[in-house]
Amino acid sequence: MCGIVGLFRKHEDEAVPLGELFAPMLVCLTDRGPDSAGLAVYGDDAPDGAIKVTLRQTGDGVDWSALADDLGRTFKSDASIAINASYAVIKLTADESRLRSHLAAHHPSVRVMSVGRRIEILKEVGDPASIVDRFGVRGMRGSHMIGHTRMATESAVTTDGSHPFSTGMDLCLVHNGSLSNHNRLRRRLARYGIEFRTENDSEVAAGYLMWRLREGDTLEAALESALRDLDGFYTFAVGTADGFAVLRDPIACKPAVMAETDDYVAIASEYRALAGLPGIGDANVWEPAPAIVYTWGRN
Repeated sequence: MCGIVGLFRKHEDEAVPLGELFAPMLVCLTDRGPDSAGLAVYGDDAPDGAIKVTLRQTGDGVDWSALADDLGRTFKSDASIAINASYAVIKLTADESRLRSHLAAHHPSVRVMSVGRRIEILKEVGDPASIVDRFGVRGMRGSHMIGHTRMATESAVTTDGSHPFSTGMDLCLVHNGSLSNHNRLRRRLARYGIEFRTENDSEVAAGYLMWRLREGDTLEAALESALRDLDGFYTFAVGTADGFAVLRDPIACKPAVMAETDDYVAIASEYRALAGLPGIGDANVWEPAPAIVYTWGRN
């Protein structure tokens, strides 16, 4: 079944943390996805010329400080680190591909969850309320957040199988639905250098968008292409460093509702997840149309 939530703030607002508005949206959809949950937050930028990598420990006893020191030496860069539960966000100057290769070879007990200038992905097995508390979501700041509550129907309940999925710099996707041609697409995308870590069809959708963006598409054009190449039923919410997008398949059998004011745009699988947002009574509220790409950007 699964639940999708997303909140894109059009203007900077330091008075109210974005997470304070977003956390109740995610928890509200617990009954749509009680087995795991996750979120992507687009927060503070990495320093000029640098990137940030979000890592999850898959075993006990990861020495995050030693890992950050190793990355700093390897890439001859200052490396700052922030730890959040079993995750760490490290900022440094490095090439994305070399960074991923080095971590896989020398630090196999950690998993790369996201890489980019702004994105951080946090997800775990467990009910959404416990995950919101574990990661301190209510205090998070940023321009936009995208989240997912999962009810696993076609694969195991694991952290890796949870959403969001990220397959490249600052890109994330959450998905409610199912793709019928994901195995064929997975083989095709692998030939173009897109790497996959799970059997989840949603990761294939994220990989497809990353491929189209690498080929020079805008996010809107990539999603238009997805309507031709992705077979199945789906509602997607997608984030980039400075953008936010929503797409439903041509049949649009999976529920979705959106709300927009002068201050924000939001999506949820059910209206009740939007009901607590400020100004919702005066918002433009609608059901996104089938096969129509909706995009917003900060630039």
